[in-house]
Amino acid sequence: MQLTNQNKQELKPVRITGNVEISPNVYVISWKRVGDFIPGQVIKMAVDLQEPPRIYSICSGNREEELSVLFKVKEEGILTPRLAMMRSGDEIFVSNPYGSFTCDEAPATWISTGTGIAPFYSMIRSGKFQNKKLIHGVSHANQFYFEDFLEKKLGDRYIRCCSREKTGVHFHGRVTDYLSGLKELPKGDKYYLCGQALMVVEVRDLLIQKGVPYDQIYAEIFF
Repeated sequence: MQLTNQNKQELKPVRITGNVEISPNVYVISWKRVGDFIPGQVIKMAVDLQEPPRIYSICSGNREEELSVLFKVKEEGILTPRLAMMRSGDEIFVSNPYGSFTCDEAPATWISTGTGIAPFYSMIRSGKFQNKKLIHGVSHANQFYFEDFLEKKLGDRYIRCCSREKTGVHFHGRVTDYLSGLKELPKGDKYYLCGQALMVVEVRDLLIQKGVPYDQIYAEIFF
């Protein structure tokens, strides 16, 4: 499958400045930022113009010199195994940032799983975390990406849910288990969900059952 002419025109080459494995098979890849973006936006990425691009959330702050993306290697994937092999100076193709999964100054609860932490990490690195609570769900404790930084910035507003390990530090269970155990949810909060489709659907339904209006729920699905 080849890119359409439109996709070829919107993707431009950049040179990798860094590609760091921060957890087993999870990387942060970076290049020099050109232009502005709004925290929460996404970009399209491709290794060459003969393959369809994939969409990733930006995870860097909007005042940083480099633009970064968090990705997990999928062995059967077309793009991520090749991205993991990239080194400084290698060329990839990216689009301009776009998307509407952005957060205003109103109180909000952010809910994510796995690499779905990326847009919220970008928001926090951009200084947009006042009146915000972050709930992050993972299977294993080494998947709490950027944990030290997030704990420093958010304190007790950073909730970690670990479903397959009892650490004695994190909530043991899934994000839905944590939310189900709450007697009530903050009234008036907006709710931002980012992660796999099943999680987004389950959490959205749970929030609605607990009285959150549908129009106060915003979602970004990772495939």
